[in-house]
Amino acid sequence: MEDLYPSRVTAEPDIRPRQDPVVFGDWDSAAPLTQEQFVFYKENGFLSLEQVFSPDEIAYLQEESVRLRRDVSRLERETAITEPESGSIRSIFRIHAQSAAFGRLAADARLSRIAKFILNDEVYIHQSRLNYKPGLQGKEFYWHSDFETWHVEDGMPRMRALSISVLLTENTPVNGATMFIPGSHKHYVSCVGETPEKHYKDSLKKQEYGVPDGEIVTRFAEKKGVAMPTGPAGTVIVFDCNILHGSNSNITPFPRSNAFFVYNARSNRLGDPFGPNTPRPEFIGARAAVDFIRPVDGRIAKAAA
Repeated sequence: MEDLYPSRVTAEPDIRPRQDPVVFGDWDSAAPLTQEQFVFYKENGFLSLEQVFSPDEIAYLQEESVRLRRDVSRLERETAITEPESGSIRSIFRIHAQSAAFGRLAADARLSRIAKFILNDEVYIHQSRLNYKPGLQGKEFYWHSDFETWHVEDGMPRMRALSISVLLTENTPVNGATMFIPGSHKHYVSCVGETPEKHYKDSLKKQEYGVPDGEIVTRFAEKKGVAMPTGPAGTVIVFDCNILHGSNSNITPFPRSNAFFVYNARSNRLGDPFGPNTPRPEFIGARAAVDFIRPVDGRIAKAAA
């Protein structure tokens, strides 16, 4: 397969034009987004939606999040990722398959219909995870484009995927909320450094390859600024697979935890990696476990899970 987005193959970083649409269909009155939201997402690469989930739904998901973190012995091997220094849980992957509650959340029509609309295709979960930033010790996630990694290390061919984050705790300007560089999704930033085999064992704790050049990040930020959508638990943030984003460490006493679901288009299923010979494991990038989502309506509750 032709590599339309080469990265980690040259000595110098580069900026290339995006060769895929941001939105793969046109807006109409039946869309799950307003026309204003549609235009904002297309132009900026992200969108924040307030009060999507009720306090009762969030309370149930928070309870499940705490349970998963406290009982990692029941999780699939390797899916619980610890902080490099403290050893506390940083992320839990494949939550949609390891928790009925988060499986239900991944299929929820309030999320999955947005993904199907933007990508204009059937969708499946390429990756899911809980990201924890406990108070006083949650570490940063440095600037990156998700697609660059998914392309090089997983073999995702095109930019026909997106992430949806459900805030499980309040995200504030001081407890490590995710930051985005608006408009950066319209360009592809290639990185330097040949990817080691089994790089994921280190990169899930701290990424060293697939990190964009600082001067390029600065150039984008000086042009469009840095946006930090915040909000209470129950807020939903939708963002393009290629937007530059990251988050600061959390040295406040106030924890930050979010659920992430990566929706990939049926037409964009993974091929061979464009970097290492061996693709990352199934729990990071789905290959065999591909179930196309049927949106589920209604409230999320224990009885429904």
